[in-house]
Amino acid sequence: MIKIGNYNTLRVARFVDFGAYLTDDDNNEVLLPARYVPDDATVGDEIEVFVYTDSEDRPVAVTEHPFATVGEFAFLQVAQVNKFGAFLDWGVPKHLLVPFSEQRLRMEEGGIYPVYVYLDDITKRVVASGKLEKFLGNVIPDYKPGQEVQALVWKHTDIGYKVIVDNLFQGMIYDNEVYAPLEIQQTITAYVKNVRDDGKIDLTVGDRAAKRVSDLTSLILDRIEHDGGRLTITDSSSPEEIKRAFHCSKKDFKKAVGKLYKERKIAIGEDCITLA
Repeated sequence: MIKIGNYNTLRVARFVDFGAYLTDDDNNEVLLPARYVPDDATVGDEIEVFVYTDSEDRPVAVTEHPFATVGEFAFLQVAQVNKFGAFLDWGVPKHLLVPFSEQRLRMEEGGIYPVYVYLDDITKRVVASGKLEKFLGNVIPDYKPGQEVQALVWKHTDIGYKVIVDNLFQGMIYDNEVYAPLEIQQTITAYVKNVRDDGKIDLTVGDRAAKRVSDLTSLILDRIEHDGGRLTITDSSSPEEIKRAFHCSKKDFKKAVGKLYKERKIAIGEDCITLA
């Protein structure tokens, strides 16, 4: 079965003046226009293509890569707005429709918005929605603390960053877990702290604790050497001062200092840390 809105690996069945027809294992056909047909293609070759529907709702294949496929979230730019809705540039010739009924806020030409790409069950067209929440948390999350995930940063609130976890769940990275600014639209590696009763996931952007502390010990030693062998930031310093200097929590800083002290690499004074 050819999957509309996704990548498919299909075989070349026959050539025509305007391209080549590709088939799947069930002999369903789709046209690959001539400009996308590889020069050395022959009947029987397999080609990975992206399939969507053209302006007449006919399936068509391209070798271009869209910015998002069905089942994915992405930030896309509005190329045009008309009486049907907003049309997004998603990296293939035909723009992606967001009907007015699927817009959280009225979209404007040139604006960039977070959307979810899906296949409409009735029209069988690939469309998008700006109402992200209704596509999140529809299955029960099964994560363990410390598990690595991919998170798309889509909004900043008073308490932290809202993220989309593995294209499935709502997540939150609280401001006190962030030691360097996050950028809206970026996809980051994060780690599960807790799965809440409502299915939403609390995350941290730091590496697992052991590696995080290990990396921090190197930063502290480099800073002491850079400052002439004496560091005036200690575990008695304020969390804000530690965060500004090392982009870490006071808790991690104290762990790293303790590790260096046990390894006899530093000496701890009343108001400074020096090399041992």
